[in-house]
Amino acid sequence: FYAPWCGHCKKLEPIWNEVGLEMKSIGSPVKVGKMDATSYSSIASEFGVRGYPTIKLLKGDLAYNYRGPRTKDDIIEFAHRVSGALIRPLPSQQMFEHVQKRHRVFFVYIGGESPLKEKYIDAASELIVYTYFFSASEDVVPEYVKLKEMPAVLVFKDGTYFVYDEYEDGDLSSWINRERFQSYLTMDGFLLYELGDTGKLVAIAVIDEKNTSVEHTRLKSIIQEVARDYRDHFHRDFQFGHMDGNDYINTLLMDELTIPTVVVLNTSNQQYFLLDRQIKNTEDMVQFINNILDGTVEAQGGDSILQRLKRIVFDAKSTIVSIFKSSPLMGCFLFGLPLGVISIMCYGIYTADTDGGYIEERYEVSKSEMESQEQIDESKEQQGPSSGGSLVPTVQEPKDVLEKKKD
Repeated sequence: FYAPWCGHCKKLEPIWNEVGLEMKSIGSPVKVGKMDATSYSSIASEFGVRGYPTIKLLKGDLAYNYRGPRTKDDIIEFAHRVSGALIRPLPSQQMFEHVQKRHRVFFVYIGGESPLKEKYIDAASELIVYTYFFSASEDVVPEYVKLKEMPAVLVFKDGTYFVYDEYEDGDLSSWINRERFQSYLTMDGFLLYELGDTGKLVAIAVIDEKNTSVEHTRLKSIIQEVARDYRDHFHRDFQFGHMDGNDYINTLLMDELTIPTVVVLNTSNQQYFLLDRQIKNTEDMVQFINNILDGTVEAQGGDSILQRLKRIVFDAKSTIVSIFKSSPLMGCFLFGLPLGVISIMCYGIYTADTDGGYIEERYEVSKSEMESQEQIDESKEQQGPSSGGSLVPTVQEPKDVLEKKKD
């Protein structure tokens, strides 16, 4: 589902055309099409389309949302995974080895019918958009796999396997959602968004991959060693990886980080932890992680009201700066025109108040002058008859009489 004016849709269009051509050439049962959601808004609303582009795979009465990277290979992989069987059987060791070579992460149910298998099917119907689900008998799995009890659910990744433990791992669907990632990842904005659903803390070495200095390579190696050697200690709480450059992290943290460094993100509540020590070796990193878990290291950021207001101000500032950097003339027009209109309005309001005060003041003065003139005229009229042609000098009247006349 796309919109003609959408920039991301225009960027996806050539990739989408390649997806359609390849799916047709390999004889896939999946048909590829597109719909202008602005022209067919009722259909788009029926499928819950809220943004563009939106990719959905329709299978029977179900609609599966695609949330992965918008590349040809990833979209085709998604189509193959979702369009096929929900639980794929592995009938032989050769098939198992083939699947193991092809997929970096996949889940296997081993055993017969059981309540655990029903939970496994429910989890697969929800999470098939992310990963593959298989079933096998005990004699099909490799000899190095040791199971304490049957039935069991296993995840194969990072060259090894891990068994689901209902007592320690909780809900099966939540465990699969946490374990569908490799232990160490090359991070980007999309992956961090996806990791937010796992509830894990994400330890990231922020480096410059073009910089081959010892400091940059050492931090990356330390994070990799912790992810590999301390997997049993931290896999329930931590995800590890590295990120090239600090632009995205600076935007996320609303801060300026000096690289190379290590930052630990809590993507569920936007908190983060910065280094409280210099990381010289793996032991220093392990101690830093343990301090985070026991609450010794102070968390920064968060999603409080103050932080949200700070985010609004930061985003506004970033938008203004980016506009002026990309197009100074456009920036001057967008922000100069409203400021000019506001200035003219304020000037008009100010001058209108000044004139009104002046007119009111003149009115008050004229009124007082008229009252004074009326008093003088009345005084002359009262004095006129008594001084009409008489040469007799006027006699001074008592003070109390004068005051009565004045009143």
